[in-house]
Amino acid sequence: MRSSKLNYLIVGLFVIVMAGVLIGSIAVLTGRTGAVDNYHAIYRNVTGVKFGTQIIYEGYPIGQVEKVTPEPQEGGMVFRIDVAIVQGWRIPQDSKVEIAAPSPLSAKTLSIHAGSSKVALKPGDPVKTIDSADVFGAMSSLAASIAGLVETEVKPLLQNVSFAVNDINNFLIKDGVGLVKDVTATVEDVKDLVNDIKARIPPIVGNIELFIGNMNAASGEVMKLASSRNRKQIEVLLGNMDKTVGQVQDVLDLVKKVAGNLDNLVVDPKQDIQALLTETRYIVDSVSRHIDSINQNMEGAARNMNEFSRQIRANPGLLLGGSPQQDRAQ
Repeated sequence: MRSSKLNYLIVGLFVIVMAGVLIGSIAVLTGRTGAVDNYHAIYRNVTGVKFGTQIIYEGYPIGQVEKVTPEPQEGGMVFRIDVAIVQGWRIPQDSKVEIAAPSPLSAKTLSIHAGSSKVALKPGDPVKTIDSADVFGAMSSLAASIAGLVETEVKPLLQNVSFAVNDINNFLIKDGVGLVKDVTATVEDVKDLVNDIKARIPPIVGNIELFIGNMNAASGEVMKLASSRNRKQIEVLLGNMDKTVGQVQDVLDLVKKVAGNLDNLVVDPKQDIQALLTETRYIVDSVSRHIDSINQNMEGAARNMNEFSRQIRANPGLLLGGSPQQDRAQ
């Protein structure tokens, strides 16, 4: 009898201990093992977030979600998430919380990214949020966009391409043969034109070479005309002519003076005849003194003009350039 009571006592104690272990394990798993501080965050989308969702701080579990409450607003519905975090845990004021999943197959968590502020949040303060990136939602939206694009753009494009291919086939069947014939004829014409040009190029090149040779010869004759010897002869001739013109001008001045004196004599024969005779004698003496040089200059000028005219008659090309030709007559 006593042994049965002892067995019942042992079994009862074991059940009580196991129940305590179970409760402790659940408390450890939920993060509610002691006093907590409450915070909250506002989200527009709380997919995968519910009571018991784990709160992690830079990967370390520090609490859980206590409640998700919808709150209507003018811009639409928002959701208030109340969280419980281990009491005394310091969260910088510029920290941000994000709905994230450590891996594609794991449950959603609220991940707090620590800030750099030296001021910590107080219990009950809101935590800044970061919009979560739902990969599956984004893929679904992308798939819907692609489906709409296929329906509105790709199908009409394929139909237009099909129509264009049919038109090209019809064109090739109906007009392609004529087009090929026209192209062939054009190619033949171009070939004939090229052959004609090839035949004309050598005479053209020859004419160009002949023209260049004539230009070279003409330039050589011009250079000969501009030689130092011809320039000296022309300068001497021009100098003699200038001197002769000056002497003739002196004679004309004397003649003009004599004519003036004669006019005075004719108008007033009673004037100083002796002065007139004196001036006439002076004029005659001056002319007699210079008559020899005048004659020499005139003779030199005449010889130069004769030589110049003889060279021009012998070789008119001297007017354009070159030296006089040699006299080959026997």
